[in-house]
Amino acid sequence: MHRALREQLANILGTEIRRVSSLAGGCVAEVVRAEGADGQSVVVKAGGAGGALDIEGWMVRELAERTALPVPRVLHAASEMLVLAWVDETTVDTGAVVNPSLGPGDSGNHLADLLVDLYEVVPGSCSFGLERETLIGPLPLPNPVMESWSAFFAHHRLMHFARGAHEAGQLDASTLARCERLAGDLDGVLMEPDRPSLLHGDVWSGNVVTGSGRVLAMIDPAIFRGDPECDLAFIALFDTGGPRFFERFHERRPIGEGFFERRMLVYQLYPLLVHAHLFGGGYAAQVADRLTRLGY
Repeated sequence: MHRALREQLANILGTEIRRVSSLAGGCVAEVVRAEGADGQSVVVKAGGAGGALDIEGWMVRELAERTALPVPRVLHAASEMLVLAWVDETTVDTGAVVNPSLGPGDSGNHLADLLVDLYEVVPGSCSFGLERETLIGPLPLPNPVMESWSAFFAHHRLMHFARGAHEAGQLDASTLARCERLAGDLDGVLMEPDRPSLLHGDVWSGNVVTGSGRVLAMIDPAIFRGDPECDLAFIALFDTGGPRFFERFHERRPIGEGFFERRMLVYQLYPLLVHAHLFGGGYAAQVADRLTRLGY
């Protein structure tokens, strides 16, 4: 595999590939770091994802072109191969992205600032969803354009992924029925945002590259237009931002009353159902736990 990969990369990058080493995280595809004779290092995803790595490349480019969120430079994006510039402290000017009001070495604070700035970008449409289907991990992410956020989340996040987990044999019929009851009530549970925001869509610690106490890049997006609280629920679920993240975020963009008590639990069902579908294990039990805490 690596010999053929070296040849492909040499043609793409225009330099001999001296070294290829495997990286962790190959849920969607094989992931490697390749180092060229010219000193260039890249991250390569090859195969997997149902031949849809070009979609991930498109999402990264969308964030690069439309926002100030730090993302890797896309060097090549095709259905079976994605090549991204390697990111670490040596390739990023960390001083250029530091808010001077922050203390040194606090990536959680920096992540909060980056996301507040992301959500303030006017996304070019007042509708929720997106103009194309994207991906979360290897799973298709439906994004039909809709005017109601609660209806969008009920049909195309909660129930779409509940049915997917059930069909994969990872969610029992009783829990699926509980999801259906909650979905029918979401109009009275969720808040309708004043306008949609472009979301990263998969903010967990493995997708936030940090160094020198700052966020160097955010990777593996699952973008769509929605309520920023959806991203915040991911962050709370996976403790992505550390102890200072929510305090800093709230200072700059107040979090609505009732989020932590109720809406967060609703939004966390989405990543938990994705994980239940992909990995089984205890994720279905966490779905059931959230439903019980919500009264369903």
